[in-house]
Amino acid sequence: MYRPKLMFFMAILFMAMLFTASSAQAELKIKLALVTKPGSAQNIVADKFKELLEERSKGEITVHIFHSASLGNETEILQQIQMNTVQMGIITGGPFDTFDPIVRVINYPFLFKDNDQADKILDGPLGQEILKSLESSGFKGLCFSENGFRNLTNSKRPVKIPEDVKGLKIRVMASALHKAIWQTLGANPTPMPWPIYTELEQGVIDGQENPLWVLEVYNFHEIQKYLTMTRHVYSPHIDVASLKWWNGLDEKSREMIQKSIYDAALFQRKDNRDKDAARLEMLAEKGMKIEFNPDLDAFRAKVAELKDMDLFAEPRVQKMLMKILEATQ
Repeated sequence: MYRPKLMFFMAILFMAMLFTASSAQAELKIKLALVTKPGSAQNIVADKFKELLEERSKGEITVHIFHSASLGNETEILQQIQMNTVQMGIITGGPFDTFDPIVRVINYPFLFKDNDQADKILDGPLGQEILKSLESSGFKGLCFSENGFRNLTNSKRPVKIPEDVKGLKIRVMASALHKAIWQTLGANPTPMPWPIYTELEQGVIDGQENPLWVLEVYNFHEIQKYLTMTRHVYSPHIDVASLKWWNGLDEKSREMIQKSIYDAALFQRKDNRDKDAARLEMLAEKGMKIEFNPDLDAFRAKVAELKDMDLFAEPRVQKMLMKILEATQ
């Protein structure tokens, strides 16, 4: 006589469990951190990712963007991603090399000839191998978006040959490789977290090196007179997630997140490249003195020794560098 009541109770319990599971999915929230301000390259990726994922998940997954270094510098954000206090980040390639030195190979100077070659390598098997390597440091490498080809600016003098760089105090990322590049060129590289406008304005540093969008968005034409189109490093962003968090997701959520971040990266790369010509025109109109044809052969020759330095001595890193150098010939 109690069986109907028991079955009714079990049915209610089962429905409650389903509702709880559904609610848990509906409450999937992603904290995504970056150091740049709205309108910047990283933010364009983040905003597009949020738009795509929330639309595709019908609101079951929400993305909360923490921009302008509100959660710390890039190294600090990566540490938070490792601990899963932040789930995702859009991070410049340089700071990763303190977590996994294999990332140094994609920041090797004068590696990629153009955007198409960078896309082919980074979206291909070699890029995927690098992303996979990050798992040993607690990261799920999802894809590469774009910072862009880096160029030198300074407030002191025109730069056409490597000798013109000598003695310039140049801000670099927290990257052993980027520091070594500018030491080899004769500059005084100074690692410094982002942003750096005040330090440039006050003369704490003479210059910096970044893609063209940075000069536009951060108004560096106001405090940097000379721009040299060195294109010395193609700088990707690595779009990553906490591996601990990622492993706890269901397959459907993983697929949706992976596709959305990759589609956002493709959107941002095209957007970034389409705007570069107008950026150069604007910077010239604002008074920057632009050296379009520096002696790049001389710059390449100067940094060629880097491949034999201790930075790439670890066997797996050396092996990957040789693979990428061969693939980009």
